[in-house]
Amino acid sequence: MKLIEYPDRELLAMGLADVLASELKNCLLVHAAASFVVPGGTTPGPIFDSLCAADVDWARVHVLLSDERWVPEDHDRSNAKLLRERLFQSRAEQAQFVPFHQVGETPASAAPGLSERLAEHMPISVLLLGMGADMHTASLFPGAEGLEAMLAADAPLVVPVTVAGQEPRISFSGPALAGAMAKHLVIFGSDKRAALERAQGSSVTDAPIRAVMDGLTVHWAE
Repeated sequence: MKLIEYPDRELLAMGLADVLASELKNCLLVHAAASFVVPGGTTPGPIFDSLCAADVDWARVHVLLSDERWVPEDHDRSNAKLLRERLFQSRAEQAQFVPFHQVGETPASAAPGLSERLAEHMPISVLLLGMGADMHTASLFPGAEGLEAMLAADAPLVVPVTVAGQEPRISFSGPALAGAMAKHLVIFGSDKRAALERAQGSSVTDAPIRAVMDGLTVHWAE
């Protein structure tokens, strides 16, 4: 694991956008398409604002979410809505979005078919993740029902996730994320940096972020 510190969040957003754009370009030099997996939430918004204008052959970039709440794509809590508002703008409007949510399905009923269809996008070319103060990443939460199976080496590509008091979710599994060719984590603040340090000495079930730490580049600003 490699840690890069930035003077502030604005410089992190611009610097990380440059790194991601460069990695996507390099991938497209040798592959017909690149799979780009990104998180939802508030953290990546400024990164997307910079990245969307990058000179990348976006029509050959397949964008997927690391995880998604099982709500319609126009719902305020939909991660897909964030992508449409912040990433799929400017040049990146040409990117190909591969959504998780399917009308009439549940995460449990949709997951097997999604795992089959997403196989063509594996391994992930470029992965960007966030992390919670509880050391979860994507929707792999400590204490989630069936977490060990979601992290196991034989886990399917995507798994349904139940979190008490929240909408049902769907998420890439631990091995799907860990197998990415380039892995990046963005975190802000001293609390999350301390959580990341704790994770290094914790079990993967207590700190699911550990599943992707091998070869991970962490981008941090206060």
